[in-house]
Amino acid sequence: MTLPNKVKIVEVGPRDGLQNEKQVVPTEIKIELINRLAEAGVRVIEATSFVSPKWVPQMGDNSAVMQGIKRHIAAVYPVLTPNLQGFDAAIQAGATEVAIFGAASESFSRKNINCSIAESLKRFEPVVSAASALEIPVRGYVSCVVGCPYEGAIAPEQAASVARTLFDMGCYEVSLGDTIGVGNPASISRMIEACAKAIPVAKLAGHYHDTYGMAIANIHASLQLGVAVFDSSIAGLGGCPYAKGASGNVATEDVVYLLHGLGIETGIDLATLAAIGDWISSAINRPNGAKAGRAICAKTSA
Repeated sequence: MTLPNKVKIVEVGPRDGLQNEKQVVPTEIKIELINRLAEAGVRVIEATSFVSPKWVPQMGDNSAVMQGIKRHIAAVYPVLTPNLQGFDAAIQAGATEVAIFGAASESFSRKNINCSIAESLKRFEPVVSAASALEIPVRGYVSCVVGCPYEGAIAPEQAASVARTLFDMGCYEVSLGDTIGVGNPASISRMIEACAKAIPVAKLAGHYHDTYGMAIANIHASLQLGVAVFDSSIAGLGGCPYAKGASGNVATEDVVYLLHGLGIETGIDLATLAAIGDWISSAINRPNGAKAGRAICAKTSA
């Protein structure tokens, strides 16, 4: 299959990346990060999540973040809303797109949110219904699409079944998450092929963690199957809580470097992006996890 001409990047650093930081990141740093990303040409920026601060203290300033950002006319700022209470708070804070999440692994669902996959998906029906009434787009996430920390390999059909349920429920796009980063081009391709039989490939997104250094290879394999939306995190922000010391999200800089090298349009300025990755890493005192970002910054400073 020919590669897509254009790819949509969904930047998850401000939410999925920062929520794993042990030190609380100041609200003004989060706001500045989101504003800088929009200025660099990133058009979908997952800003925060409306979950109980008891469970995710790092996202306790969700309303302040949403109200503090300077909204770029061409950008959207989705937020995670696991329940109706979170959805209502998000709408009050000015959210115009929300996301919900299920798991392809029964064990992961039970250990993570204390209920079965079917029960977890049922809980989202009121959120989707409320969003639909307000004409708010809903994006779906499926975690553990190729592997689970508790039960090992996940059958592609299992991931496809959960993706199909979210799509039928009303999600305009379903992001397929290799949460523990165990996927490789073969297992990711099998999973994409199964999901593409259940819902149109144009409605699928890839969300690959880089635990074993396979995320870029997995993105390339997905592009060849027609996937044209990928989630990534500036400077590779976010660890993998299920693999001690392992990297989490694939770095946006590395993804954009790959895509531009393949002649695929993203609308993102890579040099500006690299500078943002360098800035945020320094601001929160952690190493820059973007290989392309580090190389570009080294070249620029030389």
